[in-house]
Amino acid sequence: MSDRILVIEDELKIARLLQLELTHAGYSVELASDGSEGLQKALHCDWDLILIDILLPLYNGFDVIKSFRATDKETPIIVLSACGSTEDIVHGIDLGGQDYITKPFQMEELLARIRACIRDRKHFQDIFKELKNSGTTTYAIQGAYVNARTREFIQNGKKVDLTPKEFDLLVYLMEHPNEMLSREQIMKDVWGYDFFGNSNLVDVYIRYVRNKISPPFPVIRTIRGIGYCLEVKGNET
Repeated sequence: MSDRILVIEDELKIARLLQLELTHAGYSVELASDGSEGLQKALHCDWDLILIDILLPLYNGFDVIKSFRATDKETPIIVLSACGSTEDIVHGIDLGGQDYITKPFQMEELLARIRACIRDRKHFQDIFKELKNSGTTTYAIQGAYVNARTREFIQNGKKVDLTPKEFDLLVYLMEHPNEMLSREQIMKDVWGYDFFGNSNLVDVYIRYVRNKISPPFPVIRTIRGIGYCLEVKGNET
């Protein structure tokens, strides 16, 4: 069965091109031409991935993402926009987008990002499925744990609100305690692809995660010029 992609794009030529290329790549594609239609389709069907423009009629892309994430925190979202400012990228990610690509873009790059997002989601679904099947539903480390069944991060007895990608990044760090992880390695293992010129994506997500965790959870230390390391005391994992 083909993976299903919803494209929310008001520029007809771009929408039709995306539909043609994605269909040729083996995906099942449906279009929406404004924010209202896009949100309704997003909420009432199951999708493997959503592509969404920011400058949409009726509701802009940011509003659609925010409303959609109120009920669905798992479906990968890639933001398409001619606005490539750091503020827009950060805002799109902050609302729950997995990735952000600016127009004009190379179709090969977009297809690679789509494959990576879908593969990444299925990878983590498989990991947590294996944990549940083995009877292990939690992964603990220094006063915090993740629940594989509910995909929740619990710290000091309280649930911490994380986006899907923040959750995946934090689990990845917890699986590699005291290891020096390069940005390239994190991008490949968590996002599923190498850098495409957006090398600050890992840094943005690390900053988000840091702002949401607190002691006694281990420190995420910056390794200058390389990447990051989750410093865990002793052998506790």
